[in-house]
Amino acid sequence: MNLKSLANLLGMSKTTVSRALNGYPEVAFRTRERVLAAAKAAGYQANPMARSLAVGRTNVFGIIYPLLPSDLGDPMFLDVVGGMSERLEKSQMNLIIAPVSPQNEQPSYQQIVRGRRVDGLVVGRTLGQDERISYLIKEGFPFVAHGRTMMKGPYAWFDYDHAAGVSLAIECLLSKGHQRVALVSAPLELNFARERKESFVMAMGAAGLAVDPRYLIGDTLDRRSGYQAMQQLLACSPRPSAVIVDNHLSGVGAVRALLDAGIEIGKEISVIVWGSMADSLAGSNVTTIDQPHPRKAGARMVEMLQSLVNGTPAHELQEMWQPILLPGGTVGPCIN
Repeated sequence: MNLKSLANLLGMSKTTVSRALNGYPEVAFRTRERVLAAAKAAGYQANPMARSLAVGRTNVFGIIYPLLPSDLGDPMFLDVVGGMSERLEKSQMNLIIAPVSPQNEQPSYQQIVRGRRVDGLVVGRTLGQDERISYLIKEGFPFVAHGRTMMKGPYAWFDYDHAAGVSLAIECLLSKGHQRVALVSAPLELNFARERKESFVMAMGAAGLAVDPRYLIGDTLDRRSGYQAMQQLLACSPRPSAVIVDNHLSGVGAVRALLDAGIEIGKEISVIVWGSMADSLAGSNVTTIDQPHPRKAGARMVEMLQSLVNGTPAHELQEMWQPILLPGGTVGPCIN
C-alpha cells in the first residue's frame, strides 16, 4: 500500500496523512492516532527516499576516516562503531564510513558537506589545530568531534579525561617506587597525545621528578613503531624502570619487544598501556588505563549528534567520561 491508497482508505488528503505519519505538531492528536493505527493495520511502510526528500534529511550519519591498516583489526575502534550503528538502527538510520587517503581527507569533507550526503558527521582522531572542525563550524554543518582540540569556538565533542588517566598511571607507579618513568606517545599533532604528554610532564613535575628527554618517544601509533620505541628505551643507560604507552595499538608492539628481549615484565620493567589490551594477544595480563564502555560511547556520540541536528546548541553537547585503571600483571615494585 502506498501513501495515496492509505489516504483514500482514510478519506483524508495525502498531505494530512503524510504530516500525521511524520509527527508534525499541527496535526490533531486523534487524527494522528487514527492514521497511525490504519497504517499499522494495512502494513504501510513509508518510502524512505520520498520521506527523506519531504523532511530534507538523508537519515544517514557519516565518518570520514583515513583508515590505517591496524584500524580494521582494532577491537576498540570496532566497538565504538558498533555502538554507533546499533543506536542508529533503533532510529531507522544508517552509518557510512568513508575511508580516504590522508591527503584527500579535507576535500572529502567539502564534497560530503556540499552534496549534503549525510545529516551529520563524527570527526575522529582530532588534532590540536583541526582544519576539518574549522571548516564544519564555518559551514554550519552538524558534527560531533570524537575528542577535543585546542580551538576555543563552541562545538560538540565527546572525550575522555586524559589528565585524569595519566595521573592514575603515575600514582600507581609512584606507589611502587618508580622514578625513572618513560612515555611512548602517538604523534603529538593528535590532540589526545598532546594532552597525555603534557599531563605526564606535569604529573612527574608535581612529584618532584625530572623527565629524562631520552624517555620521551613520539610518533608511535601501530605495533611496529611501538616495538621500535621500546627497543630504543631498552638501549638507554640507565633504562627506565617503568613505561607508559599512550595508545593500545603501540602497546601491543611495546609489550612484544619486552618479551622478545627476555625482559620479565612487572619485575625488571613495569608497563601501563592506555586502552584495552584484552583482545591484543600481547601475551601478558597488561595493566591498562581503560576507556570503559566503548559501545556505549559510540551510542552516546550518535545521540549527541541527533540532538544537534534537532536544534540543541553545540555548547550544550560537550561530554567527558572518566578513564579507570585496570590492574594487571605488568606493574610491580621498582627493584633498581
